[in-house]
Amino acid sequence: MTRSLLLASTSPHRRTLLARLGIPFASVAPGCDEDSFHGRGLPPRQLAASLAEAKARSVAAAHPEALVIGSDQVCALDLEVHGKPGGRDAAIVQLRRLRGRAHHLHTAVCVLDRGETHAFVDDSRLTMRALTDDEIARYVDADRPFDCAGAYKLESLGIALFATIDSGDHTAIVGLPMLRLCDVLRSCGVPLP
Repeated sequence: MTRSLLLASTSPHRRTLLARLGIPFASVAPGCDEDSFHGRGLPPRQLAASLAEAKARSVAAAHPEALVIGSDQVCALDLEVHGKPGGRDAAIVQLRRLRGRAHHLHTAVCVLDRGETHAFVDDSRLTMRALTDDEIARYVDADRPFDCAGAYKLESLGIALFATIDSGDHTAIVGLPMLRLCDVLRSCGVPLP
């Protein structure tokens, strides 16, 4: 591949997933105001899609010849959005709201290829066990999921929190739906196996 592949994200989880493909890429911090999107009253799925596109466009503006991947994930309990908790107390509050209930993770991707836009949203449905307050506190202290939508890390100890997971692509839950992304990258000329 002769042009740059840029991931419009500094998420270590997304970087790890994309690195699995063994192709060179750079991670670039997007320059969009995510908080402004949360105040628009968008449905959770549309919010994720809008944020993924805004992140990709902010990086593509500075790198117009690059192939840019933007992604965002929204955790939704009914229509209530649960973002990254940022700290212990907020993580505990989020997990208490989610326990014993089903919620959705909407993981959106927007790939910009020199004027062409390839966008999709992967939807997963997760049902959390009816956890006790002590189980939640132990989990939060052990896994420290402060930078994860929904306050859990499924790729880590967070798997123990769930009763069922309905997802066509488990990498979407971690933050980047690799199955569909590989199809998009191939269509953009990225050499993959």
